[in-house]
Amino acid sequence: MDAYKHRNYPVALREFSLLADQGNAHGQYGLGMMYATGKGVPKNFEQALTLFRLAADQGEAGAQNFLGVMYAKGQGVPKDYQQAVSWLLKAAEQGEAGAQNTLGLMYSSGTGVTVDMVQAHMWFSLSESAGNELATKNREIAEHKMSRQKIDEAQALANKWRAEHK
Repeated sequence: MDAYKHRNYPVALREFSLLADQGNAHGQYGLGMMYATGKGVPKNFEQALTLFRLAADQGEAGAQNFLGVMYAKGQGVPKDYQQAVSWLLKAAEQGEAGAQNTLGLMYSSGTGVTVDMVQAHMWFSLSESAGNELATKNREIAEHKMSRQKIDEAQALANKWRAEHK
């Protein structure tokens, strides 16, 4: 909804609320973002979590990403890294660049998963391909911890993923 992008929060609130009430995933996600950020409404992580979960269950990648981040940070829920990884993976598999970068960070640090620099590099590379500049820095950091063989392996996995997700 353009109203949210242009910061016309009363209009965005009305439009997202109408859509969310109809079960529309985009409306639920948009309204969830408003509650998560406190833009146009008081910040309320519990309300955001509820809306993100409704949208995420319908496959909305942005909502899956933010749900994963909320579980990772313990916003509105107790920290649960396994839940975070699960939701982030769903979003990352749909090409959500933010989720791909966050998933790369989790693999590089061993947060909720076993440390796996090949997986970290792959997710950073995919996020970078989608224009995420932070992922470029993260990929470069990961490369300093990897052998040439592991980097090649990660690049092959990223290329395979791209070919399968055209």
